[in-house]
Amino acid sequence: MSIDLDPQLDLQSVRIARAIADSGSITGAARALGYSQPAVSQHLQRAEARLGLPLVTRTGRTVRLTEAGQVLARHALAITSAFDAATGDLADLAGLRTGTVRLAAFPTASSTIVPRLLAMLSEQHPGIRVSYVEAQPPQAVAMVRDGSVDLAITFSYPGDRSDPHRDSANGLATETLFTEEMVVVLPVGHPHSGDDPIDVSALRTERWIAGCPRCRGHLLAVCEVAGFAPRIEFETDNASAVLNMVASGLGVAMLPRLALATATLPAGAVIRTHTPASMRSIHLVSSDGARTVPSLVAATTLLHRLSGDDWDLVKN
Repeated sequence: MSIDLDPQLDLQSVRIARAIADSGSITGAARALGYSQPAVSQHLQRAEARLGLPLVTRTGRTVRLTEAGQVLARHALAITSAFDAATGDLADLAGLRTGTVRLAAFPTASSTIVPRLLAMLSEQHPGIRVSYVEAQPPQAVAMVRDGSVDLAITFSYPGDRSDPHRDSANGLATETLFTEEMVVVLPVGHPHSGDDPIDVSALRTERWIAGCPRCRGHLLAVCEVAGFAPRIEFETDNASAVLNMVASGLGVAMLPRLALATATLPAGAVIRTHTPASMRSIHLVSSDGARTVPSLVAATTLLHRLSGDDWDLVKN
């Protein structure tokens, strides 16, 4: 018996199957999609009746996708990307009076790149709606892959062995927006506070304040090149906290330029370049289908107008 699936298959069922695969439960899928759990369960029941195939099996309080459900989940990204591309073409005909951009970016970008992008989009394309979620690069890349977001602003350091833009980004489009320098933060009155650049090896006996796991990994790599292992005593992702800890004499730190762009430099801290110099790259990750969606093309074009020189860094 042949089954004609085309008339019965709907986009929402595909998205629900993908969300169940990601979350492992109907409740988690409902939360991710912004629906109630009963609404998702009812949609599944109607979809199964139309298709004549079960999409999930229930054992007690747990559910798992059937083979049919796994098929939908496996094709979800391609299907939703094609749908978004079609929606984008219609938006293009309307002169970009409508459209959406679902964006993810790392925390520092929340106070720098993202506000700049939103302001430019609002001025040039006021009809485009933007949703935003904060996520570190590995999570942001995964969100692009599963279709949760359209664009992800990420970062990487040279030689990072756990760089999320390698294997996990296969099949996705990755573009470098700009590179930025790393700087060292020292307490005022430090013996080397007058050096610019400062030789990192001169800080081998200092206590260090490290940042996120990737920033911590970069610090370890730079210090290894300089011939020592840093003594890391404090860790925080908050750049303002790092600056105030340094100003309080608790240690020294290495931060990216972007992290300092919106932070207030305390009177007790100074910023210096260093040798060996090091850089961080800021990337934009998207699915291939994003290149055909006008609202995403508009956002991407505006992001490429930014550069590392757009972020003022006050040094003293």
